[in-house]
Amino acid sequence: MTILVIDLGSSSVRGLLFDSQARAVAGAQVSIRHQFDLLPPGASTIDAEMLRTNVETCIDQLLQHPRTGEIRAVGMDTFAGNILGIDQNNTALTPVYTYGDTRSADDVALLKAIVDPPLLHQRTGTFLHTAYLPGRLHWLRRTENSLFQQVHQWVDFGSYLYRQWFGGDVPTSLSVASWNGLLNRSSTAWDQPLLESLGLSSAVLPPVADYTAAQRGLNPTYAQRWPALRNVPFFLAVGDGAAANIGSGCVDERALALSMGTTAALRLAVRQGVEVPVVPAGLWSYRISAQQHLLGGATSEGGNIYQWARRTFQVEQLGALDDVLLSRQADGHGLTMLPLLAGERSPGWRADAVGAVVGLRLSTTPLDLLQAAMESVALRLALVAGQLQPLSAVNVGVVASGGALTRSQAWIQMIADALNRPIAPAVEPEITARGTALLALQVLDGLDPALHPPQLETAVQPRPEAVTRMQAALQRQIALYNTLYPGDTV
Repeated sequence: MTILVIDLGSSSVRGLLFDSQARAVAGAQVSIRHQFDLLPPGASTIDAEMLRTNVETCIDQLLQHPRTGEIRAVGMDTFAGNILGIDQNNTALTPVYTYGDTRSADDVALLKAIVDPPLLHQRTGTFLHTAYLPGRLHWLRRTENSLFQQVHQWVDFGSYLYRQWFGGDVPTSLSVASWNGLLNRSSTAWDQPLLESLGLSSAVLPPVADYTAAQRGLNPTYAQRWPALRNVPFFLAVGDGAAANIGSGCVDERALALSMGTTAALRLAVRQGVEVPVVPAGLWSYRISAQQHLLGGATSEGGNIYQWARRTFQVEQLGALDDVLLSRQADGHGLTMLPLLAGERSPGWRADAVGAVVGLRLSTTPLDLLQAAMESVALRLALVAGQLQPLSAVNVGVVASGGALTRSQAWIQMIADALNRPIAPAVEPEITARGTALLALQVLDGLDPALHPPQLETAVQPRPEAVTRMQAALQRQIALYNTLYPGDTV
């Protein structure tokens, strides 16, 4: 028996089949790439109908696999922080706005003056920032009021897809809702004080349910198109970060999950207690499910910094480059770098932040600059790890996934030294989709994700001397940040 997973990422849509033990089925993967529209400046959107066509085409092609008749359920994970406006017929009226759209910066500043940001942080687990929905809705009503008034509801793309396939008022999952900055963490309902500050009613948002609230019974058009899926349950979409934690085996406080693609995130799963956990300063709190919180931080930098540094400093991609980097002394270049080339998310959340390098000498080489850039990302992740320390078990390890990281042993070593924790790279290449399959199997069969960890490589251990040098480098980076942004200390 199999699970069909729709993995909707920032750069591609993929359809995959997994077996009853959450193992990828050979030859059962389809992928279609896409790109966000980045114009006008500050925009980050994608056409809803084009993206929908890509998803449906992936399903069409995947259903040609011989194991189609074994599909028991469908699960979905999506890039979080997406939203679009629909009318009463569930027709898209707007593009899909993504977490990377920064055009609401002025509106975020306005909202900070009328709400209590620290109190809001604990209520919603998020910040007033362009990555979240409060500023975006305020901006859309201010700049496109006519369009705004035509919108019946603002929904995530996963909910939009299910409304096309099933009809009706399909809810958004608790997981996805927690990523948009409008969900009250305690009540798991839309935050009324914040909605009142925006002058909005909860009616403009979809109902909220746990991802387990499966949809069944495709409408006639799709039942005919996908007969194998006619009556199987479609579980609500979950955030890709939530799925990645489950897929990497980081299901509780005993391990941190590190994901690095274009950007990076460090996350800790925490079981629901009597009260919701306090959110550490500078970090966010989302949901995996009704029983699990997800605390951590995301950076605007990751693989994008490596690519920028190689291109800008013209460092050739030599076969031995990783070995050369591994042989160099940690922080031996003497440079201090803030890698905030795309603004800042965790922990300072300054969208206007910019990158900086100090300590340049005539002897500085392109390789020095590349190493400094990679180490600077590791140091930013160390800040997040430090904030998570009180919530995690003592000396927990880190499971790493993401092509930007797992292709570079040198970068893994840098991060292990910066965090002073062992880092085990995941062998499984489909960590996020695997997590979505595990969540479905947990509902269907009571399968415990903790008993089905992924295959890991041997953990990379921190090197004592390098740890000491990286800790000194972190203090210099903090001092540089505080000099450039006084009053926003990290």
